[in-house]
Amino acid sequence: MRHMSISDDFPLLSRIDSPADLRSLPRSELGAVADELRRYLIHTVSQRGGHFAAGLGTVELTVALHYVFQTPDDRLVWDVGHQAYPHKVLTGRRDVLRTIKQHHGLAPFPTRSESVYDTFGVGHSSTSISAALGMAIGAAALGERRRVVAVIGDGAMTAGMAFEALNHAGSLNVDLLVVLNDNDMSISNNVGAMSNYFARMLSGKIYATLREGGKKVLRQMPTVWELARRSEEHVKGMILPGTVFEELGLNYIGPIDGHDLNALLATLENMRDMKGPQLLHIVTRKGKGYAPAEADPIKWHGPGPFDPASATIFKDKASGPTYSQIFGKWLCDAAERDPRIVGITPAMREGSGMVEYEKRFPERYFDVGIAEQHAITFAAGLACEGMRPVVAIYSSFLQRGYDQLVHDVALQNLPVTFAIDRAGLVGGDGATHQGSYDLSFLRCLPNIVVMAPSNEDECRQMLHTATTIDGPAAVRYPRGTGPGVAVQEEMRALPIGRASMLREGRAGIALLAFGSLVTNALEIGKEIDATVVNMRFVKPIDVELINRLAATHDRIITIEENVVAGGAGSAVAEVLNARGHHGPILQIGIPDQPIAHGSREDNLIDAGLDLATLRTRILAWARPQGLRRAADAAS
Repeated sequence: MRHMSISDDFPLLSRIDSPADLRSLPRSELGAVADELRRYLIHTVSQRGGHFAAGLGTVELTVALHYVFQTPDDRLVWDVGHQAYPHKVLTGRRDVLRTIKQHHGLAPFPTRSESVYDTFGVGHSSTSISAALGMAIGAAALGERRRVVAVIGDGAMTAGMAFEALNHAGSLNVDLLVVLNDNDMSISNNVGAMSNYFARMLSGKIYATLREGGKKVLRQMPTVWELARRSEEHVKGMILPGTVFEELGLNYIGPIDGHDLNALLATLENMRDMKGPQLLHIVTRKGKGYAPAEADPIKWHGPGPFDPASATIFKDKASGPTYSQIFGKWLCDAAERDPRIVGITPAMREGSGMVEYEKRFPERYFDVGIAEQHAITFAAGLACEGMRPVVAIYSSFLQRGYDQLVHDVALQNLPVTFAIDRAGLVGGDGATHQGSYDLSFLRCLPNIVVMAPSNEDECRQMLHTATTIDGPAAVRYPRGTGPGVAVQEEMRALPIGRASMLREGRAGIALLAFGSLVTNALEIGKEIDATVVNMRFVKPIDVELINRLAATHDRIITIEENVVAGGAGSAVAEVLNARGHHGPILQIGIPDQPIAHGSREDNLIDAGLDLATLRTRILAWARPQGLRRAADAAS
């Protein structure tokens, strides 16, 4: 592929360093800007990878929003951020888009510290309407005249939080525009010239004037007003799928073709000056303009580097099965053996490794959408009736269902298994997706058993163990592959709360490692002749072994891929404190700061959990006494 020149191949885009530059262009050139922007995204993302299909679907919308609204004074709030790559290009980050998700490069999602145009930091879905509503009310309270726009995808609308925000907004006299970017609903027949006409008509000044004037007159006659209000909504409902939003108190416009730039511009210009909460429903196509991504938007959601001409995605050579794949196979095997097993995911079928399970056990597979709270309480209800639900969920997404975890599962001691993927540091998605906190917020709950596998086979055995426990259990495992241990077909329950001694050393130093960092701990332990323990269980923790080690070792070091505050090392320290142990203890884990995007290896280095940094830190802390003791023993 020939080298592309920004000025030669993208003559209009090369002149846009801010939305002000875009707004200086004549409207007749905006279509060409959108075409260049789409080609630029394909060219740039193909080199390094990144979120792809969603951004291609929002090119025209992004151009129209920045052209019609006076950003950044007018606030533009993106939901999730997968769709915000075009926004980054038009807001001064065009030439560094190639660094997105890379270490010290552009953040994968809108980030307030990165640009004034990123008005709200995002990463998890369904926050845009709540944040935009707060901004609109805040601006009004300060007497500032600015418009606030939230852009939310139809997938994010499956979350209860989005409807909570819509319900609140509809009850307030606040100027807010919600753009529903719909790329999956079955309403394509409504898109085209006729629906665009209705959208322009319903957003036009004549209709708005008649509508508001009629309200003022008819409100004096309550019975007639109610009849007129319902008649208006029912007429709209026969033509357009907006009755639910009208019932929530928002004025609904749409659906319109989200790739018809002229229709978008006309409608947004009409709606910009409308009073009260508004909802514009647009229909787009993920992957628009790149045929392979249009045909398979899931595959092209976040590809690695690829060849645009052949649509070949360059895959890293796999060194073994990922933990997600190990979970997926275990779930199929478990469901085959036990008809009570039910698999639940909050919209992460592919990421959690459940594609094959859905095919084989469709009647026991439930994708609840982006609704983590519902997923957990739904699982609790299943458990009440004797089923054995398994909730496959990312660590950072489990945070969103914490009250349900506490109230509906833990306090009722219900046998729900949590398969917690992406636990620890995850790489390119950055701070919003790091699984840094689950050990801390899990181990403080009553009744729950918490396990952390050190390798692939241990992950399978722990998942099986979880389903044999008469109460809630969690298995947390990292993103990607493990150390390469063969996975046994046989499933055997592990003894609850028992650690595994990997080596007994003579240096008077004990390394108590949890989960993914056991391999590093063992390598360091061999170098310094330290005792190394694979702790396996975070709760209940192996009190007997900890006490024995405290009596026979001078220094104890805990190592975990979780924040130090309240983590697994804290559990060890609590045991030592209870027995009156006053010897030194070093707790190593993720520091008390957000870990930004980069590769997983970059994340481990930033957190000080890579092998080299761990070795240096442990040697520096343990050397004064431990290594002297080892030397004495050797002599």
